Amino acid sequence: MNVIWLVVGLVLILAGANALTDGASAVARRMGISDLIVGLTVVAFGTSAPELVISEMGAVDGHAPLAIGNVVGSNIFNILVIIGVTALVRPVVIERSVMTTEIPMVILSSVVLLMLGNSAVINGDAAGVNQVSRLSGLFLLIFFILFMRYTFASAKHVDTDDADGAGTSAKVMPVWRSIVYIAGGLAALIWGGDRFVDGASGIASGLGVSDAVIGLTIVAAGTSLPELATSVVAAMKGKPGLAVGNVIGSNIFNVLMVLGVSASITPLPFGTIGNFDLLYLVGASVAFLVFGWLFKTRTITRVEGALLAAAYVAYILILISRL
Repeated sequence: MNVIWLVVGLVLILAGANALTDGASAVARRMGISDLIVGLTVVAFGTSAPELVISEMGAVDGHAPLAIGNVVGSNIFNILVIIGVTALVRPVVIERSVMTTEIPMVILSSVVLLMLGNSAVINGDAAGVNQVSRLSGLFLLIFFILFMRYTFASAKHVDTDDADGAGTSAKVMPVWRSIVYIAGGLAALIWGGDRFVDGASGIASGLGVSDAVIGLTIVAAGTSLPELATSVVAAMKGKPGLAVGNVIGSNIFNVLMVLGVSASITPLPFGTIGNFDLLYLVGASVAFLVFGWLFKTRTITRVEGALLAAAYVAYILILISRL
């Protein structure tokens, strides 16, 4: 049954990603806003819903390392695998404003997570527990609200002629059909991701793997499949802004909103998730920025995409060697 759920979940995720991309792109065309903004908001919210549900359930059920590992692992997966695979499908051209504003926000959120992972040392209690406290969770939610306010404000200043394809290649469809595509796509993504995680977690638990490792690997990859499917499909349809915005929005959403909500419910100790994992996330975020400037101006090339994907394989191998 676990294998069956894996297959069913994957099929639903792919179908949902295709429907969501078409619906969101149609909305972008009708509203005259860029695919980037749609990716940063509607698509990022929807495809990060599995992370929010899994992390909240982990917090409520007393499996905090699963919640933390889900966010850390998902963000590493988003940058290294999703951007890497998307660039392999089609080189990703990144807008200048993204390079100077949004991607630095991804780096900042990773650094904040690193600081929270060393909260005991920062507070002068080396023997204490590193955790995301309720107060920290509330601050994360405040920063998330400020980020969303900035995002929507910036949408008003987007020149529709430079809207990264919005309004030029999106499918023409009635408003009601766009809503059905988006709602149906999100439902398929969320339920498919949940089925995939259930199947994968059932297999992993049978092998005696810890909550932290399951969160960093199986659950993180499973809950990030919607982002992967959506970004690859968007790239194939010539919408790199939607693909990049999806990853950026999801990473910021995961740290600020998912951890913010989960920590507000109950403090989240990091458990066995340490500086290696957190520094790997910071390094991946920095690589995202650096690769955007190398070889070609503001383009993640296929070579860079392959390097990012290889870095994720190396990360998984290191985790396995530490078991």
